[in-house]
Amino acid sequence: MTLSRVRAFAVVGTLLLVAVIVVTWALMHDKQAGSTSTAKSCPKGYVAVDTRQPPPADIKVNVYNGTDETGVAAKAADGLAKEKFKVLKTDNDPKRKTVKGVVELRYGPKTVGAAHVLRAYFLVDADAPAEFDPKRTDDVVDVVLGAQFKQLGSPTEVKQKISALREPQLPEGTCAGK
Repeated sequence: MTLSRVRAFAVVGTLLLVAVIVVTWALMHDKQAGSTSTAKSCPKGYVAVDTRQPPPADIKVNVYNGTDETGVAAKAADGLAKEKFKVLKTDNDPKRKTVKGVVELRYGPKTVGAAHVLRAYFLVDADAPAEFDPKRTDDVVDVVLGAQFKQLGSPTEVKQKISALREPQLPEGTCAGK
C-alpha cells in the first residue's frame, strides 16, 4: 500500500469518526424529544383537539342525506367505502336539515383532522359548512350531503385539495392537543 492511500484512509476515517460524534451529540441534546403533546399549553377553558390527518381506513363516518332526492347517501357511502373509509350508518339527516351546498361535516374534538381529510374528498374549502361540537365524545364524522353533491373527487383531485387545504383550522375555543 502506498503512502498516499494510507493518508487517504486516515482522512476518510477521521471524517467518518467526526460525523458519528456530531450525529450522536445532536441526538443526545435534541430539545424536541419528548414534546409530543401540546395539550398542557391549552388556555383555560379551551378544548384540546386531534388535528392529525389519519388515512381513510382509520376514519369512521355516518353518511346522511340532507336533500329531497333519494339515494344520495347510498351513492356517497359506496364511494367512501371504496376509498376504505369505515361507513357506519347511511340514512336521512337525523336533524332534518336541508343542506344547500355540497356537504356539511359534523364532528367533535377527536375528529378535527379526519373532517379535514373528508373536505378534500368532497372538494370543498376549509370554510365549507361544518358543525363542530366541543362536547361530542365519539370518533365519528357525520357527512350530511347537500343538493350540490354530485360525486367524490378523483384521487388526483383529492391529493391536490389536501395540499391546497394545508393544515386543519382549529375551531374557535380549541387548541391542538395531538
